[in-house]
Parts: sequence; C-alpha cells; structure tokens
Amino acid sequence: MRIHIATDHAGLEFSQDLQKHLAEAGHEVIDHGPKTYEPLDDYPSFCINAARAVVADQTAGIEALGIVFGGSGNGEAIAANKVTGARAALVWNIATAKLGREHNDANLIAIGARQHPVEDVIEFIDTFIATPFTHEERHVRRIAQLAEYETTGSITGHEIS
Repeated sequence: MRIHIATDHAGLEFSQDLQKHLAEAGHEVIDHGPKTYEPLDDYPSFCINAARAVVADQTAGIEALGIVFGGSGNGEAIAANKVTGARAALVWNIATAKLGREHNDANLIAIGARQHPVEDVIEFIDTFIATPFTHEERHVRRIAQLAEYETTGSITGHEIS
C-alpha cells in the first residue's frame, strides 16, 4: 500500500521512525515534508499535500492512506480535512484507529507526536492500515451525507441552518 506522510517540526523524528517501520512492512512511503527540522515551520501545506495525494491516488484506483503528525494532531487533522474527499480521523488509541476505518472509512489519521511514545503510534498506525471499512449501510449513508455537504453545502432531506 502507498502511505502518504506529513508532519511539522514536532513530529519530524516520529515521521522518520515511522517511515522506516512502514517501509520495512512493505509499504511505499511518500514523504510530504518537512525534510529538515525548522522550529517555526507551518504544518498546513505539508498536511494538505499529503491529503491531496491520498485522495488523488484513491481516485486513480491506487490503494493509499495517509498519516499526518504534529504536537497534538488537531491542527493537522483540520488541515487534511480541508481537502475535498479527505477524511482524517484524530487518533489517540487503538479504538480510535480502528473505528476511524470501520465507521468513517477514514483515509488519513492525525496523531499528536507529543502525546504518545513511538511504540504506541506504530500500533495505532498498524491497526489503522489493517482495519477495513465495514460498508455497513448506516456508515455509507453518513459518509455520503458528508460528501454531499462538502460539494453542495446541503444534505438532501436534512435541514442545514
């Protein structure tokens, strides 16, 4: 599987460790930056580029997921979710990694590098990658509603005020 990864200065060391882990597991890893430590860098462009690449790959039929990191993971999730078609879940344990895939068909995860030891993060990521979307009707319906709102600003049959 192709894995797109992005971070900021807070997650750079994690990113390097995780890229090695993912490559050793047989994944093709695409690093969207940064490449060097800059304490005042800005995560939005790195995360947006990773999210755009995941969506483009999936649209082209390429099996791909994404991982974005920062100090908390919150800003990185927000940045990735600005990309049409991106569904980035903030992950902080095994359950959220699993549920992000099973219920939300998340195609990216955001993780706070300052919140977890690298061993835990590896477990979150491996769980995320290994867990399939359930395709249960209720989850498919909800994801379709989000996609409809993303493109039209409305959800058929539901009031958006």
